[in-house]
Amino acid sequence: MAPSSSSTSRLPVVNALTSSYNEQIRPLLDAVDRLRQLRVMQEGIQLPTIVVVGDQSSGKSSVLESLAGISLPRGQGICTRVPLIMRLQDDPSRSTPLLHLEYHERVIKTTEEDITLAIEIATSEIAGSGKGISDTPLTLVVRKKGVPDLTMVDLPGITRVPVHGQPENIYEQISGIIMRYIQPAESIILNVLSASVDFPTCESIRMSQQVDRTGERTLAVVTKADKWPEGLLEKVTADDVNIGLGYVCVRNRIGAESYEEARASEADLFNSHHLLSRIDKSIVGIPVLAQRLMHIQAQSIARSFPNIVKKVNEKLTASISELDGMPQNLVSVADAMRAFMQIISKAKDRLKKLLIIGEYEDYSDDNQMHGTARLAEMLNEYAKDLPADIPSKGGFLMEEIGILEEARGIGLPNFLPRTAFLTLLQLKVKEVSSLPQDFVSKVWCYLEDVVLRVLDQAAENYPPLQACTRRAAQNLVEKMRRKSRQVVKEFIEMEMITDYTCNPDYMKIWVDLMDSQEGFMEVIHNHSKPAKMTIQIVGEVNVSHLRGMHDGLIEQAFDIRMRLISYWKCVVLRLVDILALHVRYAVKNLVDNELETEIVNEVMGRARNDIEKMLEESPSTAGKRERLRKSIEMLKESKEVVGKIVDRINAMPLME
Repeated sequence: MAPSSSSTSRLPVVNALTSSYNEQIRPLLDAVDRLRQLRVMQEGIQLPTIVVVGDQSSGKSSVLESLAGISLPRGQGICTRVPLIMRLQDDPSRSTPLLHLEYHERVIKTTEEDITLAIEIATSEIAGSGKGISDTPLTLVVRKKGVPDLTMVDLPGITRVPVHGQPENIYEQISGIIMRYIQPAESIILNVLSASVDFPTCESIRMSQQVDRTGERTLAVVTKADKWPEGLLEKVTADDVNIGLGYVCVRNRIGAESYEEARASEADLFNSHHLLSRIDKSIVGIPVLAQRLMHIQAQSIARSFPNIVKKVNEKLTASISELDGMPQNLVSVADAMRAFMQIISKAKDRLKKLLIIGEYEDYSDDNQMHGTARLAEMLNEYAKDLPADIPSKGGFLMEEIGILEEARGIGLPNFLPRTAFLTLLQLKVKEVSSLPQDFVSKVWCYLEDVVLRVLDQAAENYPPLQACTRRAAQNLVEKMRRKSRQVVKEFIEMEMITDYTCNPDYMKIWVDLMDSQEGFMEVIHNHSKPAKMTIQIVGEVNVSHLRGMHDGLIEQAFDIRMRLISYWKCVVLRLVDILALHVRYAVKNLVDNELETEIVNEVMGRARNDIEKMLEESPSTAGKRERLRKSIEMLKESKEVVGKIVDRINAMPLME
């Protein structure tokens, strides 16, 4: 029957797995083990893994000993304190087993007689000499004649109550390790259960059901069948806990039995015991368990391998791209200078967009960095703060009358003293002189923040240069702030020294205002009329305090007030326009000329050999670069590993 299109990509693997285990599966298993050694799982690439879990004293160690044919640490409390990766390799050519441990980048050779002590020593180095646990794995490689070709991860036994010397949160620590290993869909869960307990009450069952609700990747091995045979048949056939891959019942090795003697006793037990002999022979015995695990492992590799190949290639491409996107690693003064100029150019280009052109794609979600908009906003607020009209102090025209009286001299009475007008003008300009100074201070505070943020980001990978550019930028901004304050000061002084405008609106407004003088004087003379009146532009005024004063003095005061009102509009317009032009000019000068010059002078003022030091990468950037390099090396080797297996698979003949 022809395979469906959805499964053809895995048929070579599946057919190879079923054809010859030693010829076809061993290389695949070796490839997966090599990928595990290369630590591809740290890159988020999951590998098919048989994870051994069980409650404390469930017989986990006995099962693994029987599979491996070697002794493992035993004793009270937690014997397995770190994840133990067991790589069993059948080697028919060996008369003497070959064993070694791998941890902390070391390979420690050992023997069957010394393996228990070697594991205990390695565990103490990894997890400490107490009774604490660690999630750093320890790998045990066993090459021995007759062992099943399996790779399994033995995890600490589950215990809820800490004993003396164990952490109070020992259950949470163990649960965390177990859940990390059994969570991935590629993990096969080997759940070790004691025949003495009710399966639904086992903590290991509860955990496996959390990640494998259907049980499709859970196999249960029931230990101590010889000690609690009553009801065991009913337990494994009823399957109250939904074990999708089924059960295997075993007898643990007892006392000084050899492994061969234990297997013979196990076979005799399940053949002759009046209760256990009723259990189907396809689910009893360590040899059956070994075959089941090898078959399940082969199927798991077949399902996972195409995805592993894909993930390795995707991760390698992403890591190379990420490394290529990192800043250049500088190795010479020329490299340092080139990178330095690129950083300055990048910062200038970004500042030009933010502060001159008004393009914000680099900071689309950060309105505070939208420079041209924020500067315009500050200018509008400043313009609103400037008084549009001249407020009176005391009664209407009284301030003008006071100034006129002090300006009187010997001369004709119908001449308007210019000194009076200038005195009033100086007073009014002085009253608002702080507003322009506050405006430029606010503008330069804002510009300093924007410039420093842009420079910090441009030089973020080079902390020494970052500090240097900040210092240069702060010095420059301070100089330009002082210059702006001086410009404002001089402009205010010019406004106070003399009065001038060529704005035609001045005369037009003054003439219009003076048209109301006759009516104004009439209200003053006619005491029968209300003392309040409305003057165009000025608004409502009270004239009661002016009645009885000399007409000539009142008329001169009225004229001065109307001239001030007309002229003040010109002054305010200049105070806004000239600062708008000044800010635009200063910003352009900062970005186009001053900033680069200031930074270059700051950097070049240092010794030549300091340039390279200034462009040294930050520890985080250097660390990231090194991690990516190691990741790429590992992934390239992983790609070679999986590539060879793919070529081998593609060369296999399809089986009907």
